[in-house]
Amino acid sequence: MLLDSAGLQGGLERLPIPRSGSGEPPTGLLPRPARSVGRRTAPWVRRYAVGLAVFETVAAAAAGAGVLLTRTEEVHLASSSFWGSVGLVAAWPLVLLAVGAYSERVFGTGSDEYRRVGRAGFLLLAFAGFISYAAALDLSRALVVVAVPTLAIVTLLGRYAARCQLRRLRARGHCTRKVVVVGRGGAVLELAARVRREHYAGLDVVGFCVTPADRTRVTDVAGVPVGGLDDVVDMAARLGADTIAVTSASETAAQYLRQLSWQLEGTGVELLVAPGLIEVAGPRLHIRPFEGLPLLSVEQPRFEGWRRLVKGGMDRLVAAAGLLALSPALLAIGLAVAATSPGPVLYRQERVGLNGRSFTMLKFRSMVVDADQQVDSLQGANISDGLLFKMREDPRVTTVGRWLRRLSLDELPQLLNVLGGSMSLVGPRPPLPVEVARYDSSVSRRLLVKPGLTGLWQVSGRSDLPWEEAVRLDLRYVENWSLATDLLIIAKTARAVLSRSGAY
Repeated sequence: MLLDSAGLQGGLERLPIPRSGSGEPPTGLLPRPARSVGRRTAPWVRRYAVGLAVFETVAAAAAGAGVLLTRTEEVHLASSSFWGSVGLVAAWPLVLLAVGAYSERVFGTGSDEYRRVGRAGFLLLAFAGFISYAAALDLSRALVVVAVPTLAIVTLLGRYAARCQLRRLRARGHCTRKVVVVGRGGAVLELAARVRREHYAGLDVVGFCVTPADRTRVTDVAGVPVGGLDDVVDMAARLGADTIAVTSASETAAQYLRQLSWQLEGTGVELLVAPGLIEVAGPRLHIRPFEGLPLLSVEQPRFEGWRRLVKGGMDRLVAAAGLLALSPALLAIGLAVAATSPGPVLYRQERVGLNGRSFTMLKFRSMVVDADQQVDSLQGANISDGLLFKMREDPRVTTVGRWLRRLSLDELPQLLNVLGGSMSLVGPRPPLPVEVARYDSSVSRRLLVKPGLTGLWQVSGRSDLPWEEAVRLDLRYVENWSLATDLLIIAKTARAVLSRSGAY
């Protein structure tokens, strides 16, 4: 599987242990077995899984009790409703266990954990319906139609709360896995930087193993022990590492990976491989066997189809509802802007949208009227490392505008752009024409989808993001977008706005 996004962008794929046609490793190539550096399940993993199981068992008991208490007729010990409610208490954690919802690899990052909970809910519904029909049981409709779906939703909320707590612990250096990164110098440093930046993935880089030509350069900047490509297993044992991450390079291809995987057999150390397909992850990657030759299949991104129609319909529906619900706030903000600074309430600016078409983006005016003419005189204070102009303390911003920016309220008029179809609720940041004119072929892929009112850039730091990182997040969204991802980004936007991180 892939560690995505919600974990490491670019993905780390768990390498299957290669076998010969007889099912055994080829004895002629098998290296001497490594001394055990075996990794037992960490105590925090057991505590975390047990905590989840206890919570979900209690939730199932509450759901079953709720069904019994809402029955209008008397419930006796021999009734199917009673035993169905009792069975729910045992069945729910068992089904979650069966679908892998208590596996360490789904804890703390990615959407796989939520998908497994949803799968467990559907399986339990199907099982209850089948048993009820096959055994002619008079199961309560409330048990099947209300209790099971509600239980799945409560479990998802509990998992989300547990994940938030786990990420807070990981940010303080707890509940992590020690990783040795293997490959060429530049690749291992880049992967290590991403792991450290995205600490919620729970990976702690404790060592590097690089090619001889890169060893001196990496040692000077690494801050952790550095070894060679032949030192991987010994370094993992010495540092107590439980994971080895191999970057994509010719030196770590085919034969090297086979021998490394054989050496790790029986040690409990997990082997992860970065396939070198940056920003392509999750549902688009599949292993395709061709007569025993496993190849990685990369599906083309989908920019059309029914999902786009659903996305467009939801965009307009939510935008219309938002404009109606927020109309008093929009009026109050407009009056505040007009009363505190001369000039129009709305700021209109040309931006570039889908397929390079220009449109007029609307915002509440947060700067003085002639702000655009002052850019050249302020270039010396520009802190941007890319095509944008950024200042932490911009003198052009009005007093009201500063508060609007911190809470992202200045962007609310873009709901009109969403309603009109030039923007989407979720998408890449809407670029300026001067930016687009300097795009290369890879960055221009941002224009394959509509720009968004919010997006990965909004929930990942906003103005604090380096230019390269902002582009990478936009491209990641374009390459891997889905309706589920959109919902997740919308949910995270509220937290990003309230934290006010990167808003200036």
